[in-house]
Amino acid sequence: MTAPSRATLPGTAALAILAIIVGGAFAGLIAEGARDLPSAFAAFDPYLLRIARFTLWQALLSTVVSVLPAIFVARALSRRPDFPGRRLLLALFAVPLALPAIVAALGVLALLGRAGLVAEPLTALTGARWQGIYGLSGILIAHAFFNLPLATRLLLAALDTVPNDRWRLASQLGFSPWATFRIVEWPVLRAALPSVAGLVFMLCVTSFTIVLILGGGPRATTLEVAIYQALRFDFAPARAVALVAVQIALTLAIVLVLKRAGADLAPDANIGMTARRPSLRGWRAKIADALPILAAMLFVVAPMAAIVIAGLRADLARLAADPAVHAATVTSLKLAALAACFTLALAFCLVRARQRLEARRSGRSPGLLERAMDTGAGFVLVIPPIVVGAGWFILLRHTGNVLNYAAPMVVAVNAVMALPFALRILRPAHDAAAARYDRLSVSLGMSTLDRLRFIDWPLLRRPLATAFAFAMALSLGDLGVIALFGSDAVQTLPYLLLSRMGAYRTEDAAGIALFLALLTLILMLASEWAGRKQA
Repeated sequence: MTAPSRATLPGTAALAILAIIVGGAFAGLIAEGARDLPSAFAAFDPYLLRIARFTLWQALLSTVVSVLPAIFVARALSRRPDFPGRRLLLALFAVPLALPAIVAALGVLALLGRAGLVAEPLTALTGARWQGIYGLSGILIAHAFFNLPLATRLLLAALDTVPNDRWRLASQLGFSPWATFRIVEWPVLRAALPSVAGLVFMLCVTSFTIVLILGGGPRATTLEVAIYQALRFDFAPARAVALVAVQIALTLAIVLVLKRAGADLAPDANIGMTARRPSLRGWRAKIADALPILAAMLFVVAPMAAIVIAGLRADLARLAADPAVHAATVTSLKLAALAACFTLALAFCLVRARQRLEARRSGRSPGLLERAMDTGAGFVLVIPPIVVGAGWFILLRHTGNVLNYAAPMVVAVNAVMALPFALRILRPAHDAAAARYDRLSVSLGMSTLDRLRFIDWPLLRRPLATAFAFAMALSLGDLGVIALFGSDAVQTLPYLLLSRMGAYRTEDAAGIALFLALLTLILMLASEWAGRKQA
């Protein structure tokens, strides 16, 4: 074997592992469909059509209620670059991105549920007993809680790209606020909207936990929740195969349409905190900007405050001594750490091999293998974890008790789902180090281990730490795969939280949610701290 092939072998092996994890799921689905074709085809009934229609409808409405207000909030924040608390508010808008979906759903219920914090005031206001926000309304509110801050940050980042001289020229020409919006701001926002709306739409189409907790029945069920119900409650593999087929077809169709519209489905939500635009004067302009900022702040803060209040009302001392909580915490941390390590190993192999292939081709067009290592891993974002989990659930059920495979499946699927984010973090630092030190290491005749020890590790340890903390946080709060494979023997914190909710032990669920939120936020803060140190 030649030296170049040895250099790219780890990356090729990483691609093979990805193909096995994703391809194995599809193999299980195809085999099950072929084994029972009549049942699989019979599953394409009006009920499936209704679920698919609701999946698209709730995603469309969620996109509208998330992105439309975000335009006004981002514009107000752009017009007020120096108001007190702007930096804190932007940091606050990053918190929903870190919260596990099940925690956010519980926060919405703690605020607006049948026994929520505002249930009594709403009952007094309407004159009828407040019934909570289960169903479509709850799904829309929870999706907006997650995606309005994300859309605001992305649109604000777009507005921050407007050059200084354009703002100065608009001010010198005496543009009215409407003229400024139409001539300066709207062209930038219009260019960013396809990517922002496309990303939010995809997140809502593939939403599982929010709909599972807040859906409220068959009328508010999406394809992913129906897949879970078909496998765990009805045990109807043929119906699950049909649901997965429709889910994949819809997802791919949406991705193709959005790509054709020029949308980038993996934009960076990190934005700079120093805006260059001068603040507008006048009390009318200040009020016009303060209203959307205040409304967005209250909308984001209220569910988070409800999580804290409901969690503190729980018997935390009893939960702290609960063996089930101890076991779930240890299991969660172990599985999340293993998934993060697996993610880093795959990401490093792919990044290193891609860079070697790029250096070898000497200006020629990238080959198929290099393109696969560059962008292939990103395609896992369009395959929801519940789909991969469902495929393996169906495939492994012929080998014995499928629940025995919970731990390896949670680690493998969560590692693959975090891989695109790890690649985005590692690749810039790795490529910069390679451009600077590759020739030196070759001229010194350094071995692979010496290169890793003396060059790669000092330069990559901070991005590796960032990627590790981020991947671990994503895995820690995931419910998709463990919802299929979880049992009394293997429980993570999200699975235990779901179990306590299902047993109507809402106070226990609130306490566990608060603990899970704190764990996840600590990991995300560690990731952000490592990223700042890297910069």
